[in-house]
Amino acid sequence: MVVVTGATGHIGNVLVRQLLARGEKVRAVIPPAEDTTPLKGLKVEVVEGDVCNASSLTQAFKDSEIVYHLAGIISILPGRGRLLHQVNVVGTQNVVKACMETGVQRLVYTSSIHAIEEPPHGTMIDETLPCNPDRVPKGYGRSKARATLAVLDGVERGLNAVIVHPTGVIGPYDYRVSEMGQLTIDFVNGSLKVYIDGTYDYVDVRDVARGIILAGDKGQSGERYILSGEQVTVHQLMLMLQEISGVKAPSLRVPVWLARIAAVFSPIYYQLTGTKPRFTTYSIGVLCSNSLICSAKARRELGFTARPARQSINDAVSWFKENGYINPGQNLNRQGSHE
Repeated sequence: MVVVTGATGHIGNVLVRQLLARGEKVRAVIPPAEDTTPLKGLKVEVVEGDVCNASSLTQAFKDSEIVYHLAGIISILPGRGRLLHQVNVVGTQNVVKACMETGVQRLVYTSSIHAIEEPPHGTMIDETLPCNPDRVPKGYGRSKARATLAVLDGVERGLNAVIVHPTGVIGPYDYRVSEMGQLTIDFVNGSLKVYIDGTYDYVDVRDVARGIILAGDKGQSGERYILSGEQVTVHQLMLMLQEISGVKAPSLRVPVWLARIAAVFSPIYYQLTGTKPRFTTYSIGVLCSNSLICSAKARRELGFTARPARQSINDAVSWFKENGYINPGQNLNRQGSHE
């Protein structure tokens, strides 16, 4: 029996699918009142549990060999520090404790590339760099850095645990619609009118899920593995989406300095309109950050591979179209799906 926390999330539901495909018995730990649509039709045992409730985890982890811990909150909006700490940090501490109490053989924790201290531009980001909460962006990055340290502390106390650091996750099965998913939908629906320049590393959700499984199978306890894909500029992303969808890319590029000013007020706009955040101070900082990221260690030690970003974007557009997220009137230049 393997356990997955965060099983209804983007990476989580794809991980569950891949675990089932290889014959694993999967138990999904789902918080009360959670929407289980991403798991619909999958032969998975669903148990109620909350990472913020340590006792519920002890019950959920019983008789399990591996726990894949993905439950957490991703937020690019300011003012959510307390919630991020409670779920991402305290929740992970509870997971570590429950694993040790129930005798789980291995914990695989999905951290984030943002938990790693960022070196100057031009310097490669790899696993030799520390997860220093005081040297990463406040909010999400800081919470993931502290959670990573909580897992490493568990290793010091005898826990068998491995950590993976995905970069920007893209691809199909994005039921809750991630920030990148929303940008894709808005582009194809013709509602994306401007863009800001920048660069980021994108990796397919299916490759991340495979990397997590490989980490569980082959990773060394106490080791961290970066799961990265391809470095893509925003302009290149726009051109890919244009070619795939047939929708003309926006021609108006907003200067970063102006976007930073607008981002100060963007949380109010997103709150009033109820729309998914796209451009915030945090997200602009990410696009302007060092995205020279190396996954050589995961490729060498785990056998990790990543498909081209264009293939992931194509499959994401197709999935959004097939599942009703994109206006029916859009005629896509479909390139075929790749599993």
